[in-house]
Amino acid sequence: MSSATFIFRGVDPNGAPASGELQGESAAQVAAQLRGRGFTVVDISRKRMAFTMRDFRDMYTPVASRDLTVMARQLATMVSSGLSLLRALYVLEEQTESPKLARAIVAVRQDVETGFSLSQALSKHPAIFSDLFVSMVAAGEAGGNLEEVLERLATQLEKDDHLRRTVRSAMVYPTLIGCFALAVLVAMITLIVPVFAGIFKNLHGQLPMLTKIMMSISNAFRSEWYIFVIVPVALIWGFRTFKRTDRGQIIWDRIKLRMPMRIGEIVRKVAIARFARTLATLTSAGVPILHALEITAKTTGNRVIGDPMNEVAECVKGGEPLAPPLERSGVFPKIVTQMLAVGEETGNLDEMLHKLADFYDDEVETMLKALTSIIEPIMMLVVGAIVGLVVIAMYLPMFAVYNLVK
Repeated sequence: MSSATFIFRGVDPNGAPASGELQGESAAQVAAQLRGRGFTVVDISRKRMAFTMRDFRDMYTPVASRDLTVMARQLATMVSSGLSLLRALYVLEEQTESPKLARAIVAVRQDVETGFSLSQALSKHPAIFSDLFVSMVAAGEAGGNLEEVLERLATQLEKDDHLRRTVRSAMVYPTLIGCFALAVLVAMITLIVPVFAGIFKNLHGQLPMLTKIMMSISNAFRSEWYIFVIVPVALIWGFRTFKRTDRGQIIWDRIKLRMPMRIGEIVRKVAIARFARTLATLTSAGVPILHALEITAKTTGNRVIGDPMNEVAECVKGGEPLAPPLERSGVFPKIVTQMLAVGEETGNLDEMLHKLADFYDDEVETMLKALTSIIEPIMMLVVGAIVGLVVIAMYLPMFAVYNLVK
């Protein structure tokens, strides 16, 4: 194994803070060297070299939720089979298909070798392992039921991935139709309109306004095509930049909830399904309710629904049940708060949250199917209208051309 440079922090034999760099084949070997010298190791990390193409790819290649699900499921199976945690992590390094995730597992395993708990090691990679992932592992370690918690985590990730794929698959057909409509419009403007423009110019006839507009668009598209590329790219970049800001994110989340054709309702139900399933998974794993609400607020996918969780947590901290402050927030339907109230009264809050999540998952799937069946004919009408507009604009002057020819 090749040698690498590691940065360490710790306490020297005299009790003073110490830090520095050491060469070694692994973090465990460096830690052993330091302990041999009488040091108490606090942290060891591999020194990063110059920025490489792999680093660039890692920035823009997220780890697929499927890979995280498989990792959680495999780790649960190996731990429950009696395999040591370090040995299980070694196996995961070799079996993981995602190179980025494999490198993260290597770093996690090295941290565990130096004395860190699994949750502490995972928390060093927030871009890969979410707060939900880390908190559930920490709860499993504290409760001594890590394998059970990992199974629940894998189930949660599978449900989230299924919901995400359902939404994406529902948008595939409308997106394809929209791209087709745009391609047809560009082809007609660049190929067909110029032919008619030449005919009309030679005949010196008076053209209808619609035809003039279409010919002006065609001329602009052919002579200044770069504007039609730069402007959309700039608008998309500006929108994405604005959406990353705190204010922009809240405004966009509000807009999503008010979208027509029941799209806003679907967005709300997706967020509620995530809220219910995440909170159920965390509380059933033994995560304290206040910390669970804090994590849940970040996983709803919508700030309008997630932000009120801070006020809800304060009310719960003051001794109030969960359901009343959720109802006062005004973002949850009555059925949610009523079922949660029943769950709290009967002591089956986790079970009730799981039922709510399943209910809203089914609702989202049903509404997406209905929305898709509505969008398909609408998109076809839009394509027909675009093509028809160009055809009408070109054929309106034909009567004038006929008179000119006569």
